Amino acid sequence: MTALAHVDTVSHAATTPDVAQPYRELGLSDDEYARMRGILGRRPTDAELAMYSVMWSEHCSYKSSKVHLRYFGETTTDEMRSRMLAGIGENAGVVDVGDGWAVTFKVESHNHPSYVEPYQGAATGVGGIVRDILAMGARPLAVMDPLRFGAADAPDTRRVLPGVVAGIGGYGNCLGLPNVGGEVVFDPSYQGNPLVNALCVGAMRAEDLHLAHASGTGNKVMLFGARTGLDGIGGVSVLASDTFAGDEGGSGRKKLPSVQVGDPFTEKVLIECCLELFRQGVVVGIQDLGGAGLSCATSELASAGDGGMHVWLDRVPLRAKGMTPAEILSSESQERMCAVVRPSDVDAFLRVCAKWDVTATEIGEVTDGDRLVITWHGETVVDVPPRTVAHEGPVYSRPVARPADQDALVAASPSGLARPADLRAEIVRMAGSPNLASRRWVTEQYDRYVRGGTVLAQPADAGMIRIDESTGRGVAMSCDCNGRFVRLDPYAGTQLALAEAYRNVAVSGARPVAVTNCLNFGSPEDPGVMWQFQQAVRGLADGCVALGIPVTGGNVSFYNQTGETAILPTPVVGVLGVIDDVRRRIPTGLGAPGSDLLLLGTTSEEFGGSEWAHVAHGHLGGRPPAVRLERERLLGEVLRAGGVSAAHDLSEGGLAQALVEACLLSDRGCRVTLDGDPFAALFSESSARVLVSVPPGADLTDRCTSAGLPWTRLGTVEQTPDLVIEGLDPLPLAELRTVWEATLPALFG
Repeated sequence: MTALAHVDTVSHAATTPDVAQPYRELGLSDDEYARMRGILGRRPTDAELAMYSVMWSEHCSYKSSKVHLRYFGETTTDEMRSRMLAGIGENAGVVDVGDGWAVTFKVESHNHPSYVEPYQGAATGVGGIVRDILAMGARPLAVMDPLRFGAADAPDTRRVLPGVVAGIGGYGNCLGLPNVGGEVVFDPSYQGNPLVNALCVGAMRAEDLHLAHASGTGNKVMLFGARTGLDGIGGVSVLASDTFAGDEGGSGRKKLPSVQVGDPFTEKVLIECCLELFRQGVVVGIQDLGGAGLSCATSELASAGDGGMHVWLDRVPLRAKGMTPAEILSSESQERMCAVVRPSDVDAFLRVCAKWDVTATEIGEVTDGDRLVITWHGETVVDVPPRTVAHEGPVYSRPVARPADQDALVAASPSGLARPADLRAEIVRMAGSPNLASRRWVTEQYDRYVRGGTVLAQPADAGMIRIDESTGRGVAMSCDCNGRFVRLDPYAGTQLALAEAYRNVAVSGARPVAVTNCLNFGSPEDPGVMWQFQQAVRGLADGCVALGIPVTGGNVSFYNQTGETAILPTPVVGVLGVIDDVRRRIPTGLGAPGSDLLLLGTTSEEFGGSEWAHVAHGHLGGRPPAVRLERERLLGEVLRAGGVSAAHDLSEGGLAQALVEACLLSDRGCRVTLDGDPFAALFSESSARVLVSVPPGADLTDRCTSAGLPWTRLGTVEQTPDLVIEGLDPLPLAELRTVWEATLPALFG
């Protein structure tokens, strides 16, 4: 069989307009297919149909979210943009952090692949976000992983969670990237649809920033990294030859699963190879190959450039026999990059790749036209305007409607829930509940300190990495979301996610400067889900304006639901902060014995969406805690001014959980007196609160008072191994530690 047998060329497509094509199986609507034919003036070839279908998918085109995401740009002020070097639309956001340094960071989702094949789904999620950071010209420095699973004791959670954690650890550890934080959240709504989000942060000198564009007629398009195979093709397999009729085809090859297969050692070498290419100045533009593979890389590079592109697809190095053009273009094989290189620099480019034993091939060149032309053994299989593939896909204004059950949900106040008679026993029970228990079983599978730049890592409130050895300059990161708060009020709940991430960075001593997000929602075809999404976007954008920090990029993940049941709306918010000298960081926990223990902020009876209502009663209803963004900003300013020896933010589980964790992390006790109703004081989840330790006689309280920040003196840090709350029997730290650390190993280990 020749290489051209059964290949659908442009000339063949032009003369066979009535050939039936499986566009619906590829996720395209009748209108979208008709639009595609209108753009081309003919039916698409199989390869073109593959390209358009993956690039016009919800994942790649943002076709249901674009109309709402524009609000980020509309609300970002010039002052907010002043530090931003690259923003929404690039592979990752980049901000100037001072002293000539730039930091790039982004969070993305790999939810559905991680349910199908937990290890590889999670591993390749890490690999993909790392390449996004690399493509900006930066050295990746650290990763974080916000994770959500079904009920902790559900059988399928026991299948998915260990594989996901092992995949994240296996890939990240092999790359030599520390995992410095994240989340592990359990809720029945994620049953059958776990959320595996991955964040990466990298650093570079500001002048080393690289962008994804193909400019300069005659410049060469270089594909380098791993060979291209059949893994990760997904739905485009319906375009394949008869070899896909069953598990084994006529060529004897096996149809591989739609989940990509990762090789972290190949990616590690690719990272070092890319960084050397950047140092030698031989790269004009660069794009990683992630979702949609070569379809995405070639169309986006050409679309963002000043000309067209010609690609010789038969030059692509393959690791499977008999691959069709559609399969090559749609493969999501991992550890691949695409670069645009001047002809005079090709030899130098190839020498660097050879040094690192990285396969590199010239597969195309920039042309002076406005078309993306792809040939296969001399025959044209793609001839399209690249912007119509990459940037001018369908845009939908989906119906938006407040869910029919929203009012009833809000009306179901937690005020009537029975409160515990034994507060001491409730503190212990809550400490061992799945969402509050120690994450040590997870984090011990990650290398948190490889490379030697880690300053803070989980269980600290924020991860912190040193980026400059000489000055001590560093960055702090946190990612947070309480999906129950968002379900009760998407606008306020998303602002509470922003507030918590902002607060976690602030309690480390860093100054929050930028935001990324991963917006995980149900089906966009559900008007109620689109209302949640619309409200969440507006809440996040307005919250960023209030705090003066921009959204630099992010990710949207729709269709997170099982059957008709959507997940809790989960807009994960990541905040990046800068600290001039990491030696001035604030540790998480308690200060030295004898320190005063203060609560900054105020506590109200706020139990809507709280962890206590969830654990004690399985209840979700009422309103989430009030948003206090101005106070969050004030808290950050006070903490950065110094005088604090240790701190811990208050969030899930309230003051009770904050005291338990602070004592256990510091391995020392404290003595506390509560004001007002002790139950509300212990378990309310009012926002904008921080537990701080200060040396006796410190002026923090005077500064708080003059700044208008409420504070309460709770008690003192003690050397004794007990958490003592006035009116309750002492809580020995040994008892608390046993309960806190036993839960996850009992479930999964």
